[in-house]
Amino acid sequence: MKLFLGAALLAVTTLLTCTTEAASIRVGESGFYGRLNVGGYPPPQVYYRQPVAAQFVPSNRPPIYLRVRPGHARQWRRYCSQYNACNERVYFVKHDWYQREYAPRYQKFNRGNHIAYPPGQRR
Repeated sequence: MKLFLGAALLAVTTLLTCTTEAASIRVGESGFYGRLNVGGYPPPQVYYRQPVAAQFVPSNRPPIYLRVRPGHARQWRRYCSQYNACNERVYFVKHDWYQREYAPRYQKFNRGNHIAYPPGQRR
């Protein structure tokens, strides 16, 4: 019984440690995947000219910009729920644009902030 409780405690501790590490990745870091606010940045380079939607989305809603893991854009219907974007029109931002343009400027203008403001829109 003690062995079982010890193993269970170890499993929970390991799980919590992994969750904490995953939650510490922020916008502007190379491991971040998710929604980007591109206002104030150079026009992003995207993988597709037209926005992609996993399901019907009214065209009057503006598209969003996402950085997604490799392969997720090609199978968007399968992965859209991980980004909470199944009912959005999406432009997929190229990884090299994110690392070359977005991340350095984001880090420069948002150092120490928990709220993300694009350049020129600081409060």
